[in-house]
Amino acid sequence: MTATATRPTAPPTSRPPRAPRVISFSQRLSRWDLKVSPYLYISPFFIMFAIVGLFPIAFTAVISFMDWDLVRNSGEFIGFDQYVWILGQAHFWTALRNTFSIFLLSSVPQLIAAVFIAAMLDRNIRAKTFWRMGVLVPFVMAPVAVALIFSNMFGDNHGLVNNVITNLGMEPIPWHKDPFWSHIAIATMVNFRWTGYNTLILLAAMQAIPRDYYEAATVDGAGPFRQFFSITLPSLKPTLIFVIITATIGGLQIFDEPRMYDQFGRGGAGQQWLTITLYLYDIGWGQWNFGRAAALAWILFLIILLIGLINLLVTRRLVRDEGRR
Repeated sequence: MTATATRPTAPPTSRPPRAPRVISFSQRLSRWDLKVSPYLYISPFFIMFAIVGLFPIAFTAVISFMDWDLVRNSGEFIGFDQYVWILGQAHFWTALRNTFSIFLLSSVPQLIAAVFIAAMLDRNIRAKTFWRMGVLVPFVMAPVAVALIFSNMFGDNHGLVNNVITNLGMEPIPWHKDPFWSHIAIATMVNFRWTGYNTLILLAAMQAIPRDYYEAATVDGAGPFRQFFSITLPSLKPTLIFVIITATIGGLQIFDEPRMYDQFGRGGAGQQWLTITLYLYDIGWGQWNFGRAAALAWILFLIILLIGLINLLVTRRLVRDEGRR
């Protein structure tokens, strides 16, 4: 037997210590750019919002607790006296009732019509681009022009609607005297302007729904109505919540239509269509009491916030229940 000689192994050589890496200024600047640049890009919006939005809101809150003198641009702190005065006025409760009446008469039919029109435009119809653009035309029109046209249409004596009703042998409707009919006329203006806008928002959300859902439902034997209530409406939950909240905000802040409904712009001789914003305008620029106007503005803000939260909770529950069903 021959023994194999083993080669002696060399001892491991120790590596020299690695020199610390020096980060150059350009590399640091690149890191800062990745971290800071997104905030710089969005900062103009927040800066402008703080100047023209947040500061006026805070300043209005301060004025609402003061007896503000516009001439001296100063005031005396009086606490909640302005709020107590607003809540004690009969005109405020009349304006609140009228505002909610016009809001319900405009928002509910408006959303139902917008969902229906969007569902029709989502189907494969001829000249669908023309119809989709056509529903937006009323929104492009100036609010003053719309209000003037509809106020003449709903005239008590020689309005277009009353002329048609009279020719049919019926009694003319007192559009400017009866509170209910004046609310119907103003709500019609609001629906004319905003239905197309909400329709396009809902249509965009409908087109984002995967078509595979409808194909599978068709294979399972579901008809158009079943597909609409089981697929379309549950899928529109986020968009419906957005549309309902924006409609609530706009409906409770309605100003242009009741302002231009007659030549005086004071909500009618008996406050038939006096809204909160019209009442706020009268207190601020008619009575020159900006402290009370600021208090009324904050009361309106709290009302809108409360109604918006209620709408959010109700909409989520209804759509969730429909999707489960």
